[in-house]
Amino acid sequence: MQYKILVVDDEEAILEILSYNLNLAGYEVQTASDGISCLQKAVEFLPNLIILDIMMPNLDGIETARRLRRIKELNATMILFLTARSEEFSEITAFEVGADDFISKPIKPNALVHRIQSLLKRGKYAELVTAGQTRISDISINPENYTVVKQDGKSVVLPKKEFQLFHFLAQHPNKVFDRDTLLQKVWKKDMFVMDRTVDVHIRKLREKIGEKYIKTLKGVGYMFADA
Repeated sequence: MQYKILVVDDEEAILEILSYNLNLAGYEVQTASDGISCLQKAVEFLPNLIILDIMMPNLDGIETARRLRRIKELNATMILFLTARSEEFSEITAFEVGADDFISKPIKPNALVHRIQSLLKRGKYAELVTAGQTRISDISINPENYTVVKQDGKSVVLPKKEFQLFHFLAQHPNKVFDRDTLLQKVWKKDMFVMDRTVDVHIRKLREKIGEKYIKTLKGVGYMFADA
């Protein structure tokens, strides 16, 4: 399978360097120079991964990612942020809008290719997903289209990492996991993310699915409550 990558940056030199190295690594690559053109090309190209700069004209990377996550056809698409900013709030915000990872500029092409390879290896979510639909408590979880169907029949489509986190917890009902364990199981060891990332994803899951499914044990961690 040849993976498809959309590279989005307003610096022509970065687009050229990344496109060259990604093509060399065997990926099919398209580019965009701002958020608006990214949204248009993403729907047409349906990439497996979008490399997205944060500081761009017309529409910045954060708002672009937020809009990408509303497009059903792109639900399984991974987002890797490029940022020259090192402030913690930028990282937290990136994960809040559905990023799978981020990497800081200046970019070392070899390091970026390695990071992308690690991300795409997890793209099929093989170790956490069993074929078909899982029913637990009063909800159904479908790993084929990243949806959770609630008791009232309402279907909620989740971004990839939110779905992975929710499904992992649901597969181990009434078992408590601390943040470090969840980072290892869902984000993997080579992900440079913070404990705070887990909290952000849990909060967003509760907003979308409801408060009752994921319980917090203060000072310990989180669990899926099957009661």
